[in-house]
Amino acid sequence: MNTLLISELQSEEKDLLQALILLEEHIFHAYKADGQSTDIEPSLASLEIIIEQCQAVIAEIESPLEQAEILLNELFYQHLFIDQHKAHWPINAFKVAMSLNLRLMSPIVKAAMVCEIVNACGFNTDLVFVPNKVMVRLCCDEHYAIVFDAITGESLDWHELDLRFDELDGDPSQQQLISMNRQAILVEYLSGLKQVLIREQAFDQALVCVDILLSLNPDDPLQRRDRGFLLHQLDCFKVAVDDYRYFVEQCPKDPAAQLLKIQLDNITLSEPTFH
Repeated sequence: MNTLLISELQSEEKDLLQALILLEEHIFHAYKADGQSTDIEPSLASLEIIIEQCQAVIAEIESPLEQAEILLNELFYQHLFIDQHKAHWPINAFKVAMSLNLRLMSPIVKAAMVCEIVNACGFNTDLVFVPNKVMVRLCCDEHYAIVFDAITGESLDWHELDLRFDELDGDPSQQQLISMNRQAILVEYLSGLKQVLIREQAFDQALVCVDILLSLNPDDPLQRRDRGFLLHQLDCFKVAVDDYRYFVEQCPKDPAAQLLKIQLDNITLSEPTFH
């Protein structure tokens, strides 16, 4: 199942927002025995209205930079996209249509939504990782781009970008804003949603997130650790042990691995011996 899903997620026929919707449906969609969905899907009709209104406000403007500034103002203030970062995002903030209608979108969903709207208005956008945060880059022309936070709408100037890169190892002058690829964005979405689901103790859905993450990167020890934890919570401890052991072997210096090793050793010592 995951092989087919991964193939669809990586298809060039699907844009980023469609890929997130596909993930959402896979993780959350519940079915009755007769095959009918138990959920009433929220509508994305409001997205088309937003796009049409954004296109209209820049239609008579010639300067790309002025278009971009008016477009962002329209989107964040007139359509109420402006928000503040939160320590904890609710589960619904990861559901594309619902989060749009509530104007409560998690950072990666918001970034994908903004890109969808801005691209429909004739610009090229991508997502870039500026230390500690995923941001949107809107290319006005060959020489000028606006890099901004999709949650707050605040843009960074070159001085602020330099300060962010100063925090990284290596020569800051050699640092570049590299466009995030599709897989990196999907991992960002799945990792954030997984943590929210674990916090809400929705362990079965969190396990679906981990399974997809491991389909994208089968040897990731941290995801193997998390899968072990979730299997443990779902009373599948014997299956979880293999994931725990893999994590301990791959990350022996991790404090969590040291605690797990003690627990696994105790389990091994307590196992009965048969003659």
